[in-house]
Formats: sequence, structure tokens, C-alpha cells
Amino acid sequence: MMNLARLTKRLGLWALIATLGFLTGVIVLYVLWVRSGPPVQRWHTIELKQELSADQIEEIRTFADYLALEARLFQELEDKVYALTPRGPEQTLNRFSSGSAADPRDRDPNWNHSFELLPAEQPIGGVLLLHGMSDGPYSLRAIGLALAEQGYQVLGLRMPGHGTAPAGLLSVTWEDMAAATRLGMAHLADQLGGKPLHIIGYSTGAALALDYTLDAMAGDAVATKKAVGLNRQAAAGPGNASLSAPASLVLVSPAIGITKAAAVTPWLIRLSKLPGLEQVAWTTLLPEFDPFNYNAFTANASLQVHRMTRSATARLQQLARQGSLTDFPATLVLLSVVDATVSPNAAVNNLLGHLREGSHALLLYDINRVAVTSPLLVTDRAALSEQLLADANLPFELTLITNASPETRRVVALRKPPFSAEPTATETLSEPWPQDALSLSHVDLPFPIDDPLYGRYPPEQSSELFLGQLAVRGERGVLKIPAQWLLRLRHNPFYDYQEQRVLDWIDEANADQL
Repeated sequence: MMNLARLTKRLGLWALIATLGFLTGVIVLYVLWVRSGPPVQRWHTIELKQELSADQIEEIRTFADYLALEARLFQELEDKVYALTPRGPEQTLNRFSSGSAADPRDRDPNWNHSFELLPAEQPIGGVLLLHGMSDGPYSLRAIGLALAEQGYQVLGLRMPGHGTAPAGLLSVTWEDMAAATRLGMAHLADQLGGKPLHIIGYSTGAALALDYTLDAMAGDAVATKKAVGLNRQAAAGPGNASLSAPASLVLVSPAIGITKAAAVTPWLIRLSKLPGLEQVAWTTLLPEFDPFNYNAFTANASLQVHRMTRSATARLQQLARQGSLTDFPATLVLLSVVDATVSPNAAVNNLLGHLREGSHALLLYDINRVAVTSPLLVTDRAALSEQLLADANLPFELTLITNASPETRRVVALRKPPFSAEPTATETLSEPWPQDALSLSHVDLPFPIDDPLYGRYPPEQSSELFLGQLAVRGERGVLKIPAQWLLRLRHNPFYDYQEQRVLDWIDEANADQL
């Protein structure tokens, strides 16, 4: 027995040593791989001090204060980055080189700043636009312009850490972004004197919209979060009892659940603090040629999205068990069945499945079924659309954007009411699937076909950089841009239908509150 116990102990020790050796090898290989990539630049390391953080909220109490801070921030960016970045032909696509084709300051307006759009007459309500992690206010520009024409006062809010230099993603927290969200909603509430307010959130902005809504509904967010085992305090700002609850939400490619690999990012962040390992803090390092979106991404950004989605999911589940979500505002979710950034299933299982019956809707973009007929082109990854279409117990309305048949690129919208076994209405859309498109993606839903940066065709008589339809061929290793960046569709061919659905959704919720 002693020999067996000794052998078992030795085997356990050898297994531990082997595991540690394997993990060490993986870490060493990962570090070598990261260090073989492009070096960090000034815009990856600069610390901009004139940026909002949640602990400044007693000083930055109004949206006017935020705009003043933002003006100082962009002047600091000018002094610390633009003024020190070389110019010349080799910098033509560097957004941080003054006068380059990608310089956002040469566009009017510069959509990296927070913006406010006012209707021609007295506004009938207000809409807060919340962009995602690593992009900026430009992402929701198109729907903001349409809403202003519809009679709404629109606030496109620049989130802390965004619109300036990607180094902001090294330190931003989701509490900082939640604090900014509160400032934006408080500003609209103050301006509109009791008129209905709405929130449109894209990706991480959708999670922020959920967080704010849950705080407004709870009245005491600190107590709510303690009840579900969360340690963070409620985002700083006006007292929760005074938060204006939105009349409706529109969530675009919502970050309700992301890959579990994000849980390992704290280790990457710790590793990056060691001398010479600064690159480990970055999960992606690419040339910065997009004027309104960072191409680089950090481990910290992944961590913050992970923390935010865990918080929102835990609170939703707890409130659902308590039966406290009956008054949740009317929510429209816009989603592609294929999304490599967030989990489409999480939007259904962790959000819509918990909400009151009959008051919410999902607009889901199916995969291009013509492409599925060729096994050389694509694997059918659209099981979710088939599952939802067949489910007679869905408590929300489903609209599926799909091919009229597997043999045609013609597209229809199939609308299925809650608790229905099959669609009850079919509408043919004006646009077919583009010949070269297999599916939509996480990044293209908010952008129309005629978007001046990401659209199908470049604007006429414009010399500005256009990133919409890049079709580049050549040998591997020639391009600095990864192939997956080029593969994603950058605009939504069915945007006109989507925009009208959003306008109708907000109008209906707005009318119910007046």
C-alpha cells in the first residue's frame, strides 16, 4: 500500500510538472509570436489625461462639462500624437499623420467627437446612440440622421477611450463608459422635459444600454448588484432613483455573450507589465488606416466586454427569477445569425427569452442560402435561424431576412408573431443578396449601402478614403491587412428595410409614452 501511495504521489507530481511545462511552453510560444508582429507605435502607448473616468463624475456632472473635457482631450491628442507623427507619401493611410487620406480631422464633421442632431421643429422625443468597443460615434451616424429627420433629438455619445488613440483601450473600464452613458441620458432628459427617451446600442453599446436600463428600473442598482453577487458599485452619476428609464431599446449586434477565451485576458494584461512584453497587451496590432475605428485591440478591451456581459446576464437572470422584468422597455434586437465577435444564441437565451411575452422582437439575418448549395463555398452555420423559425413557443416576434428560396438571391422578410408555429407575413425586399456575399457580419449591420466610408460604391466627386468594397488579390504576406478584414462585408445590403423597422419601433414606443 505504501508503494502504491508513493507511486500515486509521484505520478501526480509528474503530471503537475508536465502541465506547468506545457503551459510555460505555450506562453513562451505566444510571447514569441506576439513579438514577431508589428511594433507598438506612439498611438499605442500615449497616455491621454483629459479623458473621463468614473471617479471624475463629481467634477464632470453635465454633458456640457463632458464636451469641455472632450475638447481638451482632442487638443491633447493633437499635441502628443498628431504633432509628432511624420508626414509624407509613406504615411498616406495613417490616420495619425496630418493631411493623410485617413486623417479624420479633414472630414466635416469629424465623427470621432460626440455629436448632437436637432430636428427642424420641436423634438417629439430623444435618442441616445451608444457605439461599440474600438469604434466611435460614426457607427450609428446614419440612423441618427434618420431619427433627427423623424423629429427626435439625437445624441451620439463618444465613449471614454475611443475616437482618439487606441492606447485608450489599455486603461478604459466599462464603469467609465457607464458613467458617460448616464451623463448622456441625463442631458436628454433635462433638454426634453419628460418626453420619451430611447437608446440604440451597437455591440458593447448594447450591453451599456442594458446596464443603464436595469439601473433605472431597479432604483437602487447597488442593492441589485449585491443581490446577484456583483462587487462593482453602480456607475457614478445622478442618483438611481432619478434615472430616466428608456421607452424602448434597439440593440444592434448586441454583446450579451462573448467567447469564454476573454476570461484569460487578465493573465495577458499582467504579462504585458513585464519589461519588453508591451505587445502582449494587444490582441491585434494593425496599421491604423480607418479614420473612425481602431484596428488595434487590447486584452483589456476584451476583459471589459467580458465583465460587462457577465454583469448584465447575471442581473437579467436574477430579475427574471424574481418576476421583475415585466416592465422592461420594448426591445428590438438586430442580429446576424453568423457573428464571429458576439454570441447570437446569447441574445436569444440570455435576453429575449427572459423578457415579457409579446413586447419584444428579433430581426435576424440568415446566411445566404444560395451559397449553402455549394459545399466548396460555405458550411451552413445558420442552425439558429432554422431552430427559431420552427419554435412555436418563442415569446417574441421573429423577423427572418432570408432567401425566397435556396435557388435565388431574392430576399424576403418572414414575420412570425410570438407563440406562432410559422410565419404569417412575407415581404419581398428591394435588394437581393450581393453575388459575392455569403452572410452579414458583426460589423456591417449599422451601415447603409451608400455609406461614404464603408458603402458599396465610393461617393461621386470625393477624394476621401473609401474602405467599402476593397477587392485585393496577390500573394500571401504582401498585404499588411489580414485577409479576414477584407472578407467581411462592410455595409448592410438590407439597411433600408432595417432602418424603417427601427424608425417604426421607436415611433410606436414613443407614441405609447405620450
